[in-house]
Amino acid sequence: MGIAGVNEGVGDLLGGRSDVELLAAHVAGDTSAFTTLVHRHQEHLWMTARRTSYTTEDAADALQEALLSAHRTAASFRADAAVRSWLHKIVVNACLDRIRRNRSRPTVSLPDGDSFDPADSRDPMATVETSIEVHKALMTLAPEQRAAVVAVDMEGYSVADAARLLGVPAGTVKSRCARGRLKLAVHLEFLRYDGNR
Repeated sequence: MGIAGVNEGVGDLLGGRSDVELLAAHVAGDTSAFTTLVHRHQEHLWMTARRTSYTTEDAADALQEALLSAHRTAASFRADAAVRSWLHKIVVNACLDRIRRNRSRPTVSLPDGDSFDPADSRDPMATVETSIEVHKALMTLAPEQRAAVVAVDMEGYSVADAARLLGVPAGTVKSRCARGRLKLAVHLEFLRYDGNR
């Protein structure tokens, strides 16, 4: 069973309809099916939008645009990928489109409190400061590099899965990750020293 099969079967294990069944029901006119599907994946989609966007406001706007697009184009879904992956790709593309439209804006926002999980064994302020520095470093990357690094290094997708999500060849994902990691290493070099963590 592939990734799509595992993900789509989760709904059945929980006693509800699977993602594919919910999407099909939405296309067939069930007015609550799409809402159920969005609630199921809301946290993942929000974190994807937040990590890919420069600001919380842009993330919220891009997520809204992406969900409207998914709602309208649900009939075009091909079951060759998981519904969650399909939604992820739509969210990333909406974020990248918004970044391109707003390219003239030179400001970079700091992350709000929902973008990190403080570790119990560390100073909470140090964790917040590290999160801010990592976020600032991510914002120095080109949007396409950032999307690849976030998908592979932060969300744990394989290169092949990230390539499908982003709609580019696996070699392009590897290249974008490699270039992005080099830039991040330069910006975050100071975190290697114990006094700075």
